[in-house]
Amino acid sequence: MVRGNPNSLQADDGRMPLISTRFLVMATLSILVLALASVAISWFGRSYGERLSRAGHSESTEIVNMIVGRDRLSVPANTIRFENQRTAGIAERVDMYLLWPEMTGYSSAQRRRFDDLSLAHSLLFLQISQSTMSRDMSGRVEPIYRHLLSDGSATGPAGLTLHTFETGTGYEGESLLTGELPDGSSYAIRCMLPKAGEKPTGSDCQRDIHVGEDLTVLYRFSSEQLGQWKAIDMAVRDYVESRASAALPASALKNQSKTSTDRSS
Repeated sequence: MVRGNPNSLQADDGRMPLISTRFLVMATLSILVLALASVAISWFGRSYGERLSRAGHSESTEIVNMIVGRDRLSVPANTIRFENQRTAGIAERVDMYLLWPEMTGYSSAQRRRFDDLSLAHSLLFLQISQSTMSRDMSGRVEPIYRHLLSDGSATGPAGLTLHTFETGTGYEGESLLTGELPDGSSYAIRCMLPKAGEKPTGSDCQRDIHVGEDLTVLYRFSSEQLGQWKAIDMAVRDYVESRASAALPASALKNQSKTSTDRSS
């Protein structure tokens, strides 16, 4: 019979366990960290994917209040084109886009109309800034544009009169279209009209108007929509006027106007 060694039995009783408590704690913490990382990656991937699919657009209809020159402008975030402009406060300018004829901003349901170039004719592009000229485009026809135009005119689309710029004026390839608005005021717009066989782009016509206290609204649209020039002009003017107000009291605006230097025409 083999007898056990008492010292050997004592040594066996004092051995360390195969898996220590410290190891179990570290393993559990590692699993928790990996699980949290997995959740974070999944959330970030989903969030980034949604943001990427919007391509810089926003579906938020929250009103962004901005001060542009002497005017306060309040517009929904989803009508502002660039993310860095969707911030309340003082702004040098605001770039916007609106569906035509709905006059609404971006939504996922209408994503194709914002992203598909073949559907760009259904968008209006607006750039709103403080006025730097005393005359809008209609007011510049006689004192400025008239001296840059070729002699004669032709019948243009939708009852407008077509004028051609002379070579060397800086407006080569553009045409000036003029007409009369329902209230009797003059209308003028510059367009790069497509040649025969060419398709119009989404913003080949542009016009600027004065709105509010001291705002200039430069808006662009496709020449494909020239047939609705009266309705578009009225819609753009009404849209901005209904969302703009004086940023200063009337008395302050009057004093500011007296002390400001004359702007060039």
